[in-house]
Amino acid sequence: KSCSLGDYLMRFSVEEINNSTSLLPNVSLGYDIFDQCSVAQNFPGMFNLISVNDTIQPWDEPHGDPTKVSKMIAVAGPFSSTETRTIYPLLMMNFIPLVSYGAASSSLSEKLKYPSFLRTVHSNKDMIEGIVTILLHYNWRWVAFINSNDDYGYDGRDLFVKRIKDTDICLAYSKELNHNTNISQVFQQIEEQGARVIIAYVPERTAETLIGSAIQLNVTKKVWIAVEAWSLNKNLLRDERIQNIGTVLGVSQPVVNIPGFDEFIYSTVEHMYCENQDQHSCNQVCNCSDVSPEQIADADPSYSFPVYSAIYAIAHALHNTLQCGSGGCQRNVTVEPYMVLAELKKSNFTLLDQVIQFDGNTDPTFGSYSIVFWNQSGEAEEVGYYTFYPSIIFSINTTKIQWFTNGDIPTSLCSKECRAGYSKKQDGIHTCCFNCLICRNGTYINTTDDPFNCVACKETEWSPAGSTSCNLRVVEFIPLTDIWAILIMIVTWVFVGFTAAVFVLFAINYNTPIVRSAGGLMCFLILGCLVLCSTSVFFYFGAPSVSFCIMRFLPFLLFYTVCLACFVVRSFQIVCVFKMAAKYPTLYSWWMKYHGQWLFISAAFLTQALLLTLGNSLSPSKPFNDTQSYHDKIILTCDINLPSCLIPGIFLFSLCSLCFIFSYMGKDLPKNYNEAKAITFCLLLLILTWIIFATESSLYRGKHLQTLNALAVLSSLYCFLLWYFLPKCYIIIFEPNKNTQQHFQGLIQSYTKTISQ
Repeated sequence: KSCSLGDYLMRFSVEEINNSTSLLPNVSLGYDIFDQCSVAQNFPGMFNLISVNDTIQPWDEPHGDPTKVSKMIAVAGPFSSTETRTIYPLLMMNFIPLVSYGAASSSLSEKLKYPSFLRTVHSNKDMIEGIVTILLHYNWRWVAFINSNDDYGYDGRDLFVKRIKDTDICLAYSKELNHNTNISQVFQQIEEQGARVIIAYVPERTAETLIGSAIQLNVTKKVWIAVEAWSLNKNLLRDERIQNIGTVLGVSQPVVNIPGFDEFIYSTVEHMYCENQDQHSCNQVCNCSDVSPEQIADADPSYSFPVYSAIYAIAHALHNTLQCGSGGCQRNVTVEPYMVLAELKKSNFTLLDQVIQFDGNTDPTFGSYSIVFWNQSGEAEEVGYYTFYPSIIFSINTTKIQWFTNGDIPTSLCSKECRAGYSKKQDGIHTCCFNCLICRNGTYINTTDDPFNCVACKETEWSPAGSTSCNLRVVEFIPLTDIWAILIMIVTWVFVGFTAAVFVLFAINYNTPIVRSAGGLMCFLILGCLVLCSTSVFFYFGAPSVSFCIMRFLPFLLFYTVCLACFVVRSFQIVCVFKMAAKYPTLYSWWMKYHGQWLFISAAFLTQALLLTLGNSLSPSKPFNDTQSYHDKIILTCDINLPSCLIPGIFLFSLCSLCFIFSYMGKDLPKNYNEAKAITFCLLLLILTWIIFATESSLYRGKHLQTLNALAVLSSLYCFLLWYFLPKCYIIIFEPNKNTQQHFQGLIQSYTKTISQ
């Protein structure tokens, strides 16, 4: 019946044009209309159009005889894409323009293949854009697609698959329908996949079969997306059972009321109605119709305006070809189809408030889509629109739609959306099917960019588990204004002052036995090196730099090496004087003759200086951002490189061990002659200090580790000052009677007698 509606719209349009005084004045259009709704009528109908006196002119026959040339200048139709492809080659040889009002296949836009094809309906590409826009608007991500097994259906499916490739929409199920399709099995498979939205990309008759089967099989709780081919089908709309299958939304051509057409039907067609007419074509002399006026008026109005505009486009093109004006048309112009084609492509006229134009692919630049809802009153109620030109505008009024859920918008998802802070892990071949995994510490999820992968935060940022963004880490170090830094630096200055006082006291009493027994000149070297070591403490506070990192370790490692070398020599001399002088006089004389103590100290100093120089040249200590100890903090510290600190540290530890061995060997020396015991005790304190620091550094990695390191350095300095030099200062100041030559000689003689016995 839709074909019949098209037939009579063509007749109405031609007669309206023939009665017009402005369009083709004094020119009458003739026409032949053939039934193209049947495939069987395709070729016979087209051969009749291009034939003259039942014969078709061969291609190589000259055009000299006008009686053998068809007077056809253009074809309006056919309706479907398949029929268009079938007959088009017969028209292309003479560039006869074919203006279709229903063929929507996107391939027909290829001008190299179809140079003389135009259409007044939008292509499948535009239809798919409208459908996908609806799916995205309602967040329907899991859909089924049913298409017919013809050019229309295949093209729609291919375009849909291509269009959703870069979206979150997944094709849960796809099926083409033919005469042998088990529709019951199709619905069963859709139900198994859990898809609640079904796109039926099928022509009108196939849609009637499909929806009728859904009603019979009691398919419920679905959202149906109807394409323009059946979105206004009145037979389905008026079926009382249609509400049982769910909610039907459609994309259709806007219904345009063509003035005078209803009157034309009832005044013309009712006089031509015949019950059993067997006529496949209709023209100016047609006097019999197989449909009643009521049937025509009740037909699907989707393609009324496309048919109407197709006839008018041809008429305007002919009007321009004949150079018509207000006074008439040029009679001496020989009209050829290619001339009409050229004018058709340049169409630019207004018809029922629509500007009729074609783009470079000869697709229409006019028109829009209506979004319709099949309401309970049996009507296709317009609830929105989708316009193409001059820009894409989409609007839909959801409040007008009565969902089968009685309120809430239905959902169609393979998997529910993950909560904030969770990433998707694809489950199967579809991106819409996934499991949700929480993003661990230090990562976050940006669902806009990539919902499937947690992104690691920058080094300067952090995040707890399940985050959607990162936070800046707190940068921590011990500033110079920190209370602990101030206290430690004060204690360091006290140490420097105390050491200077000892230096002065020893200088004043340089020739006394207590100073000489402590090391004499070597004491001043030790005291000076201890002061130089203390400079390291000041560089543990403030933001670290390369120079700060070097100065934290270099002064202490270098000058503490000298201190330990002095105590190694001092311990060795004590043992040598009391235990080895009598047994090995030659070794003792060599040591004293060549000043072995100063050679050893110099060698130790030069060795350590060389190690530190090489280490800091190859791999100097440098600032290091500790991002591993705390997930929300950055601890500014120094990177301790093996060449620059570890090897010098091992050398320092070796001297400490050697010193401890020599000092321990002198543990049984005279009670009041206790340098060896004092050195041993100082070394025990030194070792204990660094064991405590090593334990703390393995358990605690915060900013105060620098404070603990400074305290360990300061403790290493104080242990020698307090437990080696302070007792001697006490004797010098408070027990001067013990600081005499006679007292020391008495102790030595007493110890010598004890050994000889």
